[in-house]
Amino acid sequence: MSRQEAERRGRRGENLAAWYLWLCGWRILAKRQRIGAGEVDLVARKGRTVAFVEVKWRASRAALDEAIDARRLRRVARAAEALVPRFAKPDDDVRIDVILLAPGHWPRHMANVWQP
Repeated sequence: MSRQEAERRGRRGENLAAWYLWLCGWRILAKRQRIGAGEVDLVARKGRTVAFVEVKWRASRAALDEAIDARRLRRVARAAEALVPRFAKPDDDVRIDVILLAPGHWPRHMANVWQP
């Protein structure tokens, strides 16, 4: 798969994840927040909770089991830490979530996956 095709699929996955979160009552604050420490795919709010969301799209559900690991989560956590002042208020709960997507399957939303 070409880099351009992977980018297109990644954006599609992020858009699907954003719709899923919106349907679940979340408000999408930002998409693709890039900073020196890394990138956060989505930033969402529901009540007093702000979630920094990593989205993974794979061709099969079986491939999703290997889509996320500690190294990737550390990168997201570093980026989220730098972005917290921009999106969270002092009394907000902040967490890192993952949404895993594969064709023909419901999204798998894993909440609060990173505990430093």
